[in-house]
Amino acid sequence: MAGRSAGWWVAGALALVLAGCGDDDDAAGWRTEVDKTTLNGAVLSVWGSGPKDVYAVGGPLGNDGFETLAMHWDGKAWTALAPGGNETFWWVSGSGPGDVWMVGERGRIVRWNGTAFTATPSGTTATLWGVVAFSPSDAWAVGGMPGSDGPDDVVLHWDGSSWTSEVVPPKGLALFKVWGRPDGTLIIVGEAGVIWRRLGPGAWVEQSAVTPPLARDRLFTVDGCSSSDVWAVGATDVLHWDGTAWSKQQVTLPNIVNGVSCRDGQVTLVGFGGLKLRKDGATWLDESNLPPFNDLHGAWDDGAGSVWVVGGDFLSPARPGVKRAGVIARYRR
Repeated sequence: MAGRSAGWWVAGALALVLAGCGDDDDAAGWRTEVDKTTLNGAVLSVWGSGPKDVYAVGGPLGNDGFETLAMHWDGKAWTALAPGGNETFWWVSGSGPGDVWMVGERGRIVRWNGTAFTATPSGTTATLWGVVAFSPSDAWAVGGMPGSDGPDDVVLHWDGSSWTSEVVPPKGLALFKVWGRPDGTLIIVGEAGVIWRRLGPGAWVEQSAVTPPLARDRLFTVDGCSSSDVWAVGATDVLHWDGTAWSKQQVTLPNIVNGVSCRDGQVTLVGFGGLKLRKDGATWLDESNLPPFNDLHGAWDDGAGSVWVVGGDFLSPARPGVKRAGVIARYRR
């Protein structure tokens, strides 16, 4: 079952075009591209197939009266897409132009082909916090319900026609992010510092089952430059996988870290209070004293000189009718 096509979710229903700094503006440094004056919610994830095809997603997080947030950058401006609904998307990823997945609250999964959205049933009511795609017939999504009775330990696989559940050893934990490569590498992180690595169909190894524990709290995000250069972060922990073992990294963090991006050896960390750290060789450069100062949640390196970061107000309790602050910013090398 491929899911029903929502014909009214079309590019022709674009709600808003937002001016941005085009590619001809190559000034180095950090700058805010889109802020709360034009965004209708917090922005939680950013990903692209290239520097002129970038997506950012988020939403109202329970603040009734606002819709699901999905944005697109074409190299010149950010445009608001119209996915419909009011669920918050927590993550976006894809295998290339025309194959983009967005996942979020109440098990919602939609696919964007560059023209229209298609809803695909997930089979779960859990929040889906992460997704990664390797081809139009190979994608993974993970989720769970922290602080509740579940469902937890949610791992879903897309085979080109439907999403099906893959069982991991049950631990009653929400799984937050999944990262991998087409070579079969697949790593999942989540609550209680859990790290799962997939060895094959139905075969998982818990790489976090070590003493002392690798992480002291939740691991929110995982990303890699290669199968032997993978980073996982959360709370006050920064972990690195070198292809053989995970190790704690000695990084001075000015605040809690939420997101990590890795591309061609370039690593960027983002977190609360505008935390922004970039790894330059063996040195971490702390640029948290530069705007934006919003709480930041996600980052993505376009491989062409820009690192996009997103965030906003994703912590305060829900208040119906109140627009949450959101931000999209980037660093130009």
